[in-house]
Amino acid sequence: MKNLSKVDVVLGLQWGDEGKGKIVDALCLNYDVIARFQGGPNAGHTLEFDGKKHVLRTIPSGIFHTDKINLIGSGVVIDPLILKKENDLLKQQGVDTRKNLKISNKAHLILPSHRLLDAAYEHAKGANKIGTTLKGIGPTYTDKTTRRGLRVCDAMAADFQEKYNCLKEAHIGIFNSLNFDWQNQEIDGMNPNEYETKWLEAVKELNDFDIVSSEHFINDLLRQGKRVLAEGAQGTLLDIDFGSYPFVTSSNTTTAGVCTGLGVAPTNIGKVYGVFKAYCTRVGSGPFPTELHDNCGEELRQKGFEFGSVTGRPRRCGWLDLPALRYSIMLNGVSDLIITKADVMDDFDSIKICTEYEQNGSRTPLFVSTEKLDSVKPVYTEMQGWKTDLRKAKQRPELPKAMQEYLKFVETQVETPITIVSTGPDRTETIF
Repeated sequence: MKNLSKVDVVLGLQWGDEGKGKIVDALCLNYDVIARFQGGPNAGHTLEFDGKKHVLRTIPSGIFHTDKINLIGSGVVIDPLILKKENDLLKQQGVDTRKNLKISNKAHLILPSHRLLDAAYEHAKGANKIGTTLKGIGPTYTDKTTRRGLRVCDAMAADFQEKYNCLKEAHIGIFNSLNFDWQNQEIDGMNPNEYETKWLEAVKELNDFDIVSSEHFINDLLRQGKRVLAEGAQGTLLDIDFGSYPFVTSSNTTTAGVCTGLGVAPTNIGKVYGVFKAYCTRVGSGPFPTELHDNCGEELRQKGFEFGSVTGRPRRCGWLDLPALRYSIMLNGVSDLIITKADVMDDFDSIKICTEYEQNGSRTPLFVSTEKLDSVKPVYTEMQGWKTDLRKAKQRPELPKAMQEYLKFVETQVETPITIVSTGPDRTETIF
């Protein structure tokens, strides 16, 4: 068999919101194809260039480069109405996604009733709720696993309405069992019937796109020598298997998810770019060892604009957690680290980094399981702040000495090189 090109990967190493969208946009000049491999519209990848900010939710972050193929893979879950709104907004900005966007025929559809199920399950959990974005991600992956979900290819079939009604009725049965008054709920400011009508109209518009068998499509491109960059959503610590379960997302956010989400062999994975913030953030519930509840945490939130790009919810903020970072590097086989948002701390006199956890008088450099995370105490190393505007630096040697020492300390601790430094939100504010 002919040797194929490698698929390089960009994914998050924390609890999401690491700045992956900007990095993919900056890297994709070197690639022919940008492919999303998991997640759904609960993701919000923010890109900034030419003085404008753009938020992508389902569409890959290479869409603004008209010479690049963008692929929504089989591992992604799609809400057709959210996708339509995203496309309409891009069209207003002069981007015709129908020219270079491909959609896998095996990607699963998020139904309006999936979104209502999300709300019903959260309501039933009460104080133990996960903190979901209510986009229907979990219920859609649940139906995928129980083999009754609907896929993009089903939307092209003559009996789609029959299949849709059947699954919707099954969901209504769940609402009844939970005593959930679904008919009096709202979805994005609309009542369920209104949302459903618009959703079914959006389903028809899927026919306007190039629907492909993504596993054949991507492997054919690799045989042609095309360079593929796989784009992940959320972050490693939200992985359904290896994240801080149950406070996780419903897909595999790690490198392994590239293989199952796109249909490529493990031997065809090349570089793995792991993106991490110079500090940590988390949205929703779940343990967070280095979380700050003081003015410092609030300063990170305000200066870093740490509010959800999809939900607008304020993010919880804390210091960089190296045990968690080492864990994510191990799981993903990270070859290159990319640090973002260090510029948020430009005015800090000192900066702390968690190097170990302490529990019951003993210390460990390892990331511990969820039930232990709440009881660990972070052990910090304090470093001098750089007190300099990082955006002025165009090459790594131009970074302030304190910042270079910070980078070297992290590289030594996690035994992985930092090869890209983001010094600001714009695509030009990137040091390779």
